Amino acid sequence: SVAATVFVFGVGLGGLAVVLRSLAAKKYITALVAIIATPLLVLAVDAVWEALSGDVQKYLIGAILTATFVALLAFAGNSVIARYALAAGGIDAATFSLVRLGAGAIVLAPLLLRGTGRWSLSGGISLFVYVAMFSFAYVDLPTATGALILFTVVQATVVLAGILRGEPMRLLGWAGLLLSLGGLAVLLVPQVESGRVLPTVFMAISGMAWGAYTMIGRAVAVGAGVHTARSFAIGAVLALPLLAFAGSMPSATGALLAVLSGALTSGLGYVVWNRVSPSLGLATLATVQLATPLVAAMGGVALLGELVTRELLVAGALILSGIALTLKQ
Repeated sequence: SVAATVFVFGVGLGGLAVVLRSLAAKKYITALVAIIATPLLVLAVDAVWEALSGDVQKYLIGAILTATFVALLAFAGNSVIARYALAAGGIDAATFSLVRLGAGAIVLAPLLLRGTGRWSLSGGISLFVYVAMFSFAYVDLPTATGALILFTVVQATVVLAGILRGEPMRLLGWAGLLLSLGGLAVLLVPQVESGRVLPTVFMAISGMAWGAYTMIGRAVAVGAGVHTARSFAIGAVLALPLLAFAGSMPSATGALLAVLSGALTSGLGYVVWNRVSPSLGLATLATVQLATPLVAAMGGVALLGELVTRELLVAGALILSGIALTLKQ
C-alpha cells in the first residue's frame, strides 16, 4: 500500500513538472492534457488511502511522511504559480481566484457523488477567503516573503485554536512558535519600509483563513476527499462576485496557470493534506507547514529570478529552528 501511495504521488508530481515545462515552451495543448488528467490522480489518491484501514494508516509512518511532503510541495507550488502568473500581468487577482476555485471544483466533482451528510459551509468560506486574499497579496509580494507570512500566521492560528479546544502544547512547542513569530517579525520590517503594508495584511488574513480551513478539515465527519470537493464547490460559488473586479481577458499562460493551481497543486494537494493532517499532532501540524516557504523560496529563485535577501535568510533560520524545537516535543 505504501508503494502504491508513493507511486500515485510521484505521478502527480510528474504531471506538475510536465505542465510547467509545457507552459515554458508554450505547448499549451500538452499542458492542458496534463491538467485534465488531474481528476484521475485525485481519485487514485483518494481510493488508495480509502482502501487502507484506520489502524494501518496510523502505523504507516512512511506513507504519512510521504503524503506530508507531497502536500508541502503543492503548497509551495501554489505560491510560485500565483506569483509567476500575477506578477507577469497575464491575469488579474480576481480572475485568478475564480479560475483556481472553479478548476478545483470541477476536478473534484466526482468525489461529491461519494459523500453523504451535511456540507461544511465554514470550510467553503474559509477556503474562499484564503484563495482570494492569497491572490491579491501576490500581486506585490515576492514568492518566499508571501509564503513566510502566510504559514507563520497559519501556525499561530492553528496553535491558538488547539489551545482554545483544550489540546495541550509543551514548552518546546511554545519555544518553536515564538521563534517562528520572531522570524515573521524580521520579515515584516522591509515590507513596511517598502510600503507593502496592504498586501502583507491580505496575506495575514489568508493565513488565518487557511488555519481555520485546516482545523475544520480535521474535525469533519465525511472523508477528506469529499470535504475538499465540497469546500471547492462552495468557494467557487462565493467567488463569482469577484467578476466585478476582473480586468481584461487573461492571457493563455495566465489562465492555464490558474487552472493548474486549482486542479493540481490545490485539488490534489488539499485532498492529500486533509488525509494526512489528522495523523499529525497540532504543534507538528502547524510548524511543519513552515517548511513550505523554504521550498517556495527555492522555486522563486530558480524559476522567477527572485533574490535571496539577508532578512529572508535570517527569517528562514529562525523558522527552521522553530520547526526543530516543535518536532522534538
